Amino acid sequence: MTTQAAPFSLDQIGTGTARFPSGMAIPTATDAMVDPYIRTRVSKDVQVECIEFWPQDKTAYPGIVLLHDWWGLNSQITDLGARLACEGYGVIIPKLYGRLGGMVTANNEVAEALMAKCNEKLLLQDINTCCEYLNTTQHIKRNIHGVVGFGMGASLAIRFACQRKRLRAAVAYYGKVTAPDQLTNMMSPLLYHQAEQDTWATQQDVDHLRAAASQGKRIEIKTYPGASHAFCDETRPAGYQAEATAQAWDATVAFLKSSFQGT
Repeated sequence: MTTQAAPFSLDQIGTGTARFPSGMAIPTATDAMVDPYIRTRVSKDVQVECIEFWPQDKTAYPGIVLLHDWWGLNSQITDLGARLACEGYGVIIPKLYGRLGGMVTANNEVAEALMAKCNEKLLLQDINTCCEYLNTTQHIKRNIHGVVGFGMGASLAIRFACQRKRLRAAVAYYGKVTAPDQLTNMMSPLLYHQAEQDTWATQQDVDHLRAAASQGKRIEIKTYPGASHAFCDETRPAGYQAEATAQAWDATVAFLKSSFQGT
């Protein structure tokens, strides 16, 4: 789907899982060496459960926190995580519905209900903890991180870009601007993919971003004519648009490369 081959192939990508307490200090490799019970001790804190992908060589890469849509952490988002890793990033995908049992659904009504039950503040805490976890990972560059989100995850990506000052890049695929007043705090560049026919993330959301851009924030908006919400989701053929998806992916790859250049 991309116009240029990625630097790594899927057979060069490692995968694994991670689990760590939300909002707490993440144990380092040194901590693990001096504490023989660290792997078996049961924490009473809420745990962030994640899937990871990374290029399997001895080089350290920028880290990406990939945020799923309201369906939950499904196969479509894990495939995207592997593809991002092929571009030369260490990728971590948290289960944003971890506090709800880690549910995954393909039903619109169920997905909407799950999203409504989420506490945005706690989800932002989980995402921030993912960045702190990446700082303890040998194959990830310290504090060289970005966030990429789709739908619900894109809304969180925009909010997170207004919260974490050390973030290097944010990409939002058809997300809502849930706190327009916070856009003045955005430090990282943002790439926003707008579906022209979106009825969930509306023109008003884009207008908020344009207003912030006019005030000096580094926000780039790409609009896809005729595209509807979730046009990048190939598991939903009715709204999927292959050409727009390819264009958005190429723009994302180029934007991330530019944002991390020189790091």
